[in-house]
Amino acid sequence: MVPDQRVHAHPAASADWLRAARTARALSVVTLVWLGLESSLGLVAGLAAHSVALIGWGLAALVEAAASLIVVWRFTGSRTLSASAELKARRAVAVSFWVLAPYLVLHVAHDLDAGHRAVPTTLGIVVTTVSMVSMPALGMAKRRLGRRLASPSTAGEGTQNLICAMMAAGVLAGLWLNTLGWWWVDPAMAVALAIVALREGMRAWRGHACCH
Repeated sequence: MVPDQRVHAHPAASADWLRAARTARALSVVTLVWLGLESSLGLVAGLAAHSVALIGWGLAALVEAAASLIVVWRFTGSRTLSASAELKARRAVAVSFWVLAPYLVLHVAHDLDAGHRAVPTTLGIVVTTVSMVSMPALGMAKRRLGRRLASPSTAGEGTQNLICAMMAAGVLAGLWLNTLGWWWVDPAMAVALAIVALREGMRAWRGHACCH
């Protein structure tokens, strides 16, 4: 049996482990609610600003929401103590990382060809700032829970939250720097984040997310 699955297969998991599992599920539910709002506002602001990074960030929120939904599924009912459920959840979270990368690259190519340039918007700045401040706390909490639960799916969701915060910071920087004529920062950030998503997807698939 794979080491990181032993605790889930045990018929009498400790009370502490079960409490951690409930906490992981609760945090994922809270994240789902926030990401639904974040994605909607991010897409509206991104389309208004012609910002590929901001649009990509809004879509990334949907991908993160999928990861949160996977973790809720993972720790609901009989699946809570299931080794096979953790394996399925881990691989589903890995796939969710990979969904975003092709879109980001294709959208960058389209916007560069069309000559679109990102411009600052108040809505975009507010939403990304809130995410940049709040997501690191959620991400670190989930990564700690992932280690306690030996759950790469939980840790992988936490990593997505951290990437979201980094994306928010990059989007903000791109919007501001574009006013100085540095228009290339926005698409460059989108491509860099696509590469990060691919890498983290591979780590999640292999079950490394909870160990590093």
